[in-house]
Amino acid sequence: MRLFLLVALTMTAFAANSVLNRLALAGGAIDAMSFGSIRLLAGAGMLAILCVGLRGKLRLGGPARLTGVLSLLLYIYGFSAAYDVLDAGLGALILFGVVQITMFAGGILAREAMPARRWIGAGLAFAGLAWLLWPGGGPQVSPVHGLLMAAAGVGWGLYSLAGRKSGDALQATAANFILAAPAGVVLGLVVPGVPAVQADMQGIAVAVISGAVTSGMGYALWYAILPRLASSVAAVAQLTVPVIAMAGGIVFLGEALTAQFALAAALVLGGVGISVLPRRGS
Repeated sequence: MRLFLLVALTMTAFAANSVLNRLALAGGAIDAMSFGSIRLLAGAGMLAILCVGLRGKLRLGGPARLTGVLSLLLYIYGFSAAYDVLDAGLGALILFGVVQITMFAGGILAREAMPARRWIGAGLAFAGLAWLLWPGGGPQVSPVHGLLMAAAGVGWGLYSLAGRKSGDALQATAANFILAAPAGVVLGLVVPGVPAVQADMQGIAVAVISGAVTSGMGYALWYAILPRLASSVAAVAQLTVPVIAMAGGIVFLGEALTAQFALAAALVLGGVGISVLPRRGS
């Protein structure tokens, strides 16, 4: 039960990132590149403080560090750019649908055991996502921004797979953020076509909260529980995030609640339950 509650708390933090990012960009309070860079810097600062306070030191090395840093950069900036257009819930649906594919592929390559109920549950959950996004049957998606969010999904899937190799979750997450932050700032300065920084205090504040709290501390918690989860289970559990993000979008951003969303959410949650919860007596 404790593991279940920790997973639930982490998924809520992930969903909050979608709501916060869309909230800042939709209101024009900040541009996408600046949001991503401030988010990285705030996360790095918070995690450095936690490492020094709780561990007495910072350690930037460790297994899969390069993969962690590069995949974090792909996720952060693909995520921010996609939310220039996509609604919070819709973006989360694309993101975590691709995350599931990436992590299931990782589990297969690692030759993890895949019980039939896990395949059935994952298929049911993914069917809910596909139904919601089917052309003509759901919201229209900008191809460019959809691809950006799909790239972010690949990045987050790889980041999660790398996290399963970390010995100290807090140190590993801090190292990823600290090493990615300056690279992200440089990226924003050299990439052609990126607009000049556009940010007001509200946009900066939202980016700091997203970086320090729902990203920095949320990702440290995720790295702490990942070694206790099979890759396929972690992938399916994350399919709850779009449902939570859609609920947040409805409450905080005025996004529409439809019968289609409610039924798709039921499919997703049902599939997660089948995949993650152990059979009685097993």
